[in-house]
Amino acid sequence: MIKLNNISPNIGARKPKKRVGRGPGSGTGKTSARGHKGARARSGYSASPGFEGGQMPLHRRLPKRGFTNIFKKIYNIVSLDDLNIFDAGSIINQDSLIGAGILKKPGLVKILANGDLTKIITVKVDKVSEGAREKIIAVGGTVED
Repeated sequence: MIKLNNISPNIGARKPKKRVGRGPGSGTGKTSARGHKGARARSGYSASPGFEGGQMPLHRRLPKRGFTNIFKKIYNIVSLDDLNIFDAGSIINQDSLIGAGILKKPGLVKILANGDLTKIITVKVDKVSEGAREKIIAVGGTVED
């Protein structure tokens, strides 16, 4: 029967720590398993990330690719499901979305056709996907660009 006083870890689960610099008989004496000279043998050594011992590092061997488009437009995405919180006949624009807590900060707004719309609304935002436009018009709402 297993009790707290007779349990022990599996064999090999607890390995004793390597004690370096304890004489030639230990196998890790003299140079303390660091080898002779060189940066790695010195105290306080730490290689910078990506350093490969003088060999050209991988991040410099690989070619540069692509670029960052400084004119990229980032849209705040709003689903049709989110618009159901508004009353019927209301006008949806950036200010109303921020007021309702759907958007955190001002920016370009795009409405996507995720979910279904149940109320007649007027949408005045920067972009509306084709699917969302069809669903809004099918319910009886309008989209103004």
